[in-house]
Amino acid sequence: MNGNITPYKDSNLGKKEQVTQMFDTISGNYDGLNRVISFGIDVKWRKKVLQLVADKNPSTILDIATGTGDLAILMASTKAEKIIGLDISAGMLEVGKKKIAERKLDNRIEMVLGDSEKIPFEDNYFDAITVGFGVRNFENLELGFSEILRVLKPNGRFVILETSVPTQFPFKQGYSIYTKYMLPLIGRLFSKDKVAYSYLSESASHFPYGEALNNILRKVGFIEVQHLPQTFGVATIYSASKK
Repeated sequence: MNGNITPYKDSNLGKKEQVTQMFDTISGNYDGLNRVISFGIDVKWRKKVLQLVADKNPSTILDIATGTGDLAILMASTKAEKIIGLDISAGMLEVGKKKIAERKLDNRIEMVLGDSEKIPFEDNYFDAITVGFGVRNFENLELGFSEILRVLKPNGRFVILETSVPTQFPFKQGYSIYTKYMLPLIGRLFSKDKVAYSYLSESASHFPYGEALNNILRKVGFIEVQHLPQTFGVATIYSASKK
């Protein structure tokens, strides 16, 4: 578990507060920098998440750790009547609100400031819930998953898109070099926050993935848990349901 890995080593703040501060700082150039870092492949991964969600024909969707709303906006391609984007960073949400307004999706997508460990909705509220590159920033992973299970409707679908570590040669070695040296360098060159992308790299490398994350989902109470490695294993899509 990576609960002790935080953005700012010398800060007295908790992980949640540090993550909020970090994303508020980098919100302005987050989208563009992410496209560069992932070589644009993350767009393809998100479309696979969309398909898994669309297959359930949801009316209500919650996108947790929505950031600037990329995944929430993509979910507008479904027939969902209401899409909520939830995030602890006001800075990221403000960027997302502008993107939503530009696409004239204000009537379907609402951006909400909130905590994944205290989701401000009643039990069994959403048909589908997604998290794109956000679960490794949870301060308490099991508590966050328990809250997600609470607000998910029975037979609803929970889909996670998260970074993972390739296990096969030479992708494992290449990934290690890229995340340890190149990603933090790119972040330092183009981001206002010099440590943000070092944290994102470190948290990704220490986060449970594959069957390890599946087991945590099962422990919390999810069923029909499966994982789908993407692009040689540099990312993984997880799908789960509720009894």
